[in-house]
Amino acid sequence: MTSAILYVWGDDDLLAQREVAHFAAALAADHGAPLERWDVRVDQANATTVAAQLHERLATSVLFGGGTMAVVADPGHLVRRNETRDRVVEAMTLIGPGNAVVFVEPAARSSDKGPKGRLFDAVTAAGGRLVRAIAPRPTALGAWIEAEARDRGLAMAPGAAREVGERLGSRVTEGDVDRRFLSRVASMELDKLALLHVADGRPVTVEDVRAMVAEATPGSVWGLTDAVGQRDQGAALVALDRLIESTPEPILLSVLHRRVVELLELGDRLARGSALPAAAQAMGIKSEFRARTLATQARNWSTDELTAALSGLVELDAMVKGVPGSEADVAQRRLAFTLWVRRYATPGGGRRAPRPG
Repeated sequence: MTSAILYVWGDDDLLAQREVAHFAAALAADHGAPLERWDVRVDQANATTVAAQLHERLATSVLFGGGTMAVVADPGHLVRRNETRDRVVEAMTLIGPGNAVVFVEPAARSSDKGPKGRLFDAVTAAGGRLVRAIAPRPTALGAWIEAEARDRGLAMAPGAAREVGERLGSRVTEGDVDRRFLSRVASMELDKLALLHVADGRPVTVEDVRAMVAEATPGSVWGLTDAVGQRDQGAALVALDRLIESTPEPILLSVLHRRVVELLELGDRLARGSALPAAAQAMGIKSEFRARTLATQARNWSTDELTAALSGLVELDAMVKGVPGSEADVAQRRLAFTLWVRRYATPGGGRRAPRPG
């Protein structure tokens, strides 16, 4: 018999939903009828209500037909307070025959050694099963797409799967990129390519991919700040273009401001004779790699240029906040961000603060 408790953990939305579907199918086979699916997403406001409903639904035994399969998204909110945690733990020990529960916990790859915490401990103690749903790494995306196509019986010519991966962002390796829906997007692109394959029966080629799969490279905030620090205008403009549609302007301002301030402070400390480890420690920088990266970037700037870049960010901040005299619409603000990058992510540029807009 399939365990009545499943804990799906990871950063890949498609793989997580597939695990839930497999679980539902296994339960239906065990009980002879599909279970009624109850989906609920937990937040801080509804945690108490959800805990009570979960307890009621799971503890109620089924007399005829299928029971309830509760699918709980973002369940971490259920264990932040002792009251709701105890309610959920008790519910797992009282699951009636024919009922089941799935906890779908989003988690970043940086913690992929395994989940921790009170909910996971409770699931383990109750005999639940753990399944990982981790998105393929950027360098492995092409291989994942090729395996996915093979499972569907979709013939891919050499290089075609890799081309799909590259058009979806496999070359962007920064850790801050949101990849929760990357495999789902890749799956949808394979659906499109499968129609072409069915139409003429030949393998999908690299040329087919280029004609049918739009480039959708994800943006990286780290990629933007590193390009600005390196004064690589082309890379900075590409990174900004990818981020500007999906990232709130205050966040862009915050990360750019932080990077410029770090370069200004680190450059000043090094100029006054501090060794890099001591300077980094004084600034609270614990990563040796990050300290060396910032030191390399700081050498690309003069103090005057960094000061002018900060002044430019102050003017951008006034535009974003709508300070009287600095009001601007969305198009004007985006142009101002672009002009700031063009001015300051250029070696030798930006010795005087700009006046965007």
